[in-house]
Amino acid sequence: MMIAAMYVFSTDFFSFESTRAIVAAVLGWFMTDVSSTAIAEGNYVLRKSAHFAEYAVLAALVFRAFRADSMLRWRLIWGLYSLGVVVCWAVMDEYHQSQMRRRGGSVYDSLLDSAGGLFALVVIALWSRRRSRSGAP
Repeated sequence: MMIAAMYVFSTDFFSFESTRAIVAAVLGWFMTDVSSTAIAEGNYVLRKSAHFAEYAVLAALVFRAFRADSMLRWRLIWGLYSLGVVVCWAVMDEYHQSQMRRRGGSVYDSLLDSAGGLFALVVIALWSRRRSRSGAP
């Protein structure tokens, strides 16, 4: 389901222009005089944050799938496989965006997406290490 949602997010419906109108409306609720520069910057930050976050969630879900019902909390191979899936999907997603009329693919977005996935996996690894040292199940 996550990959299906991400596929929809990479269509023209969620292009920069489309999300800009939403950001402008939200900022308009909080500020009476919003410049077009502030709207563009807010839209940029929102979109890049969403890239990072959605790939972090994807990495956590893929890791959980590789882990399945294992009693072990962390194995490096699960993390590597998960990161591989995230990186491959990030590249395919950017390719998909490059085929859209109002979107564009970017290597930098693929790197940001992959960084989001890596961040989630590092958090999982550190959390697992901490839990195993404390003796928690």
